[in-house]
Formats: sequence, structure tokens, C-alpha cells
Amino acid sequence: MKTAVSVPNDVFNRAEQLARAAGRSRSDVYSAALREYVARHDPDEVTEAVNRAMEELGEEAAPDAFGRETARRVLASSEW
Repeated sequence: MKTAVSVPNDVFNRAEQLARAAGRSRSDVYSAALREYVARHDPDEVTEAVNRAMEELGEEAAPDAFGRETARRVLASSEW
């Protein structure tokens, strides 16, 4: 889908440099950036990523009581 957006000059220039250096099109760079932004801000995506990481780490990564309490406090103070 084609769309038009306004981007600050400094962001545009940095994206142009990145695209040239990586040998990618501008559209590819903007699409990848937006895809990553959406994934980082979708609670379900975040939960799935954490679950995958925990599965990869296995049983040895299971938190003890201290780890569970610390995680609970961090999550409670985080803005979702």
C-alpha cells in the first residue's frame, strides 16, 4: 500500500543514509522500522517474545521467590 507521511528532516536524512549503507530501498527501511515499532508496542507480541525466550532458557531460568517478587514489582511500576 502506498501512503504519504511527513518525517522530520533529520530522521529522513538518517533513514536515507541507512538505506544506502545497507543497500535497501527507502520503503524497505521505513516498513521494517514501522513493523518493529508496532511489534514492540503490541502487548501480545511482547508476551509471546518473553514466552519464547523463557522456553529457550528452559527450567534453569525459572525464577525463585526473589526473582518472582522483583519481576512483579518491575511490572507493577511499568507503563504498558
